[in-house]
Amino acid sequence: MAAGRLRALVIAPTPFFGDRGCHVRIYEEVRGLTARGIAAHVVTYPAGRDVGGFEITRARSWFGVEGDTLGPTWARPLLDLSVLDACRRVVRDFRPHVVHGHLHEGIAIGMLLRAWYRTPLIADLQGGLTEELVDHRFIADGGVLRRLTSFVERTLVHRPDRIVTSSSQAASLLAQQGVEAARVAVLPDGVDVGVFRPCPRDAELVERMGLERKQVIVFLGVLTEYQGVDLLLDAAPSVIRRRPDAHFLVMGYPNVDRYRRLVRARGLDGAVTLTGRVPYEEAPRWLNLGHVAVSPKRSLTEANGKLLNYMACGRPVVASDTPVNRELLGDAGVYVPVGDAEALAARLIDTFSDPEAARARGLSLRRRAVEKFAWPVLIEQLAAVYGQVVREHATRR
Repeated sequence: MAAGRLRALVIAPTPFFGDRGCHVRIYEEVRGLTARGIAAHVVTYPAGRDVGGFEITRARSWFGVEGDTLGPTWARPLLDLSVLDACRRVVRDFRPHVVHGHLHEGIAIGMLLRAWYRTPLIADLQGGLTEELVDHRFIADGGVLRRLTSFVERTLVHRPDRIVTSSSQAASLLAQQGVEAARVAVLPDGVDVGVFRPCPRDAELVERMGLERKQVIVFLGVLTEYQGVDLLLDAAPSVIRRRPDAHFLVMGYPNVDRYRRLVRARGLDGAVTLTGRVPYEEAPRWLNLGHVAVSPKRSLTEANGKLLNYMACGRPVVASDTPVNRELLGDAGVYVPVGDAEALAARLIDTFSDPEAARARGLSLRRRAVEKFAWPVLIEQLAAVYGQVVREHATRR
């Protein structure tokens, strides 16, 4: 390692890498920082898929807890303690200039590392902790647990030296929690526009999936109710009645068996295919099968990075009308009220009905992805935040 090279310890309290939104952000940030000459070392849960290009240390599994379950669980605090222990071991040899903690758990771990090693802390947040737990139905929307979680969240967000967050909506939430604007930088999710790009439909996949002469609606993401998968299946019968050639290609995990049972129970077997988990590197090939991409996500605060992959592939996008989605898609998006299955069906049918307008929307979204959300531009912004925080820390010593 060259003398003077900036070193960042990246805390990823999640089963990294998991071929999904938050993990893609971590992966692309670290990959971009490494390409720019910043050394990054990721510490993460015991579970997850290894990826190349940078150092990864996995925390030890305590009492058989691996952390391979998506979403919040009561075992996560135990895993976070194991991540903290792994971070202490890495710090001794790696000697980072900055700690970059993802999610609110990353702040908690990073606070302790800063206290012990006097290393500045940058937080990377994609939404609100309390709202996320409510969206996952881990806590009720009201009552003692919600108030307690909200108090913990407000306490945590005041601790980092700087917070980078993925949307203006998330920045507004931080402002409501009393975080000074000078300590917040909006760093939207990005996309590798060289990998995610418009391509001809893969003939082998089309034949294998039986998609010849089909108008294909693609969804790629986490298969949960709050991501809008139930709503998408609620909309499917209306779409199929009016467009018998429509086919829903629903890609992602977990809960695949549950949704397959639901598809069978509704008699949608011939019109809905659930592929299961799609590796991140294979995602462009699958997304380019679609004539329209969809994201009926219910969350009003959480990031929605899948939209950028849709955009970069030049797909027209139908999405829930939320501030986060509008910030990403702009005027080229097609929006539906949150939770409205009939409106979702109508907008999907409209998109099929005017292929020239749909193609124009897709091209416009591709241009927007290239101009505003390509990772090299965003990595320069992140590197600038690193530099500011490190310089400020040096002057205080």
